Amino acid sequence: MDEERFDVIDDLGIRYMASPVGRDDREADTLLLLSPWPESLYAYAPTWSALSAERPVVAVDLPGFGRSEGRAELMSPRVMGEFVTHLVDHFGLEQPHAVGPDVGTAALLFAAAAQPDLFRSVVVGGGAATHPMALAGELRTLVTEDLGQPDGQRLVATFVGDRVSPEIRADYAAAYAGDRIARSLAYLRSYPEDLAALDPLLATIRTPVQIIAGRDDPYGLARDAEVLNEKLPASRLDVLDCGHAAWEEQPGSYAGIVTDWVDGSYLGVVGGR
Repeated sequence: MDEERFDVIDDLGIRYMASPVGRDDREADTLLLLSPWPESLYAYAPTWSALSAERPVVAVDLPGFGRSEGRAELMSPRVMGEFVTHLVDHFGLEQPHAVGPDVGTAALLFAAAAQPDLFRSVVVGGGAATHPMALAGELRTLVTEDLGQPDGQRLVATFVGDRVSPEIRADYAAAYAGDRIARSLAYLRSYPEDLAALDPLLATIRTPVQIIAGRDDPYGLARDAEVLNEKLPASRLDVLDCGHAAWEEQPGSYAGIVTDWVDGSYLGVVGGR
């Protein structure tokens, strides 16, 4: 991946990474990548080369996630969706294709509902987006129960395991050390209220949406993806033979779906399936 940087956006230090723009891809559509939880923009390390081969890419740690500074009032998908619009403005992006697995899913859908022309398309999945919630396992527990001050190292170990390099795992662990893990959980705990508010908006979203899910996701999100696909008027669902983190567990397939989508297959779902 390329060199990480920090910019101040809405008075917050936001970590991002941008691929160099070559002469041949100045006119190409930009990819805006939003980090999943409890990970960071380095979750895209396995797919970075493929995604940035023919187009500019900007990867961002959302406020309160990864190594970006946060603010309590931003820790809900509805409010984060508005912040994403500020990201697009800050980086001067013109209708990017936005990729937001996990915690980025509902935020991007809120943003697409509020500003229909903001994105050329959206890629989501592996994150709660429907109401009633289909969550299962430890993720449902984290959303529905107050566990006090959880151990960030344990949660990273539980949700990430050994699928990444020690260097990337260390970045994840540092990102959610101390009270940062508890503060990030406020975002997940806003799901019941925010997803109820998102539900009636799904049918209004005309932006093409690609959903990527892991068939064996242990947190109920494969079913969530199916329901989301049924509720959106312009969407496509691809299911991979993996668990929760398709972007890291099946990086080749994940990158292939994304590149095929932004290279033009998204046009096939414009105006409905």
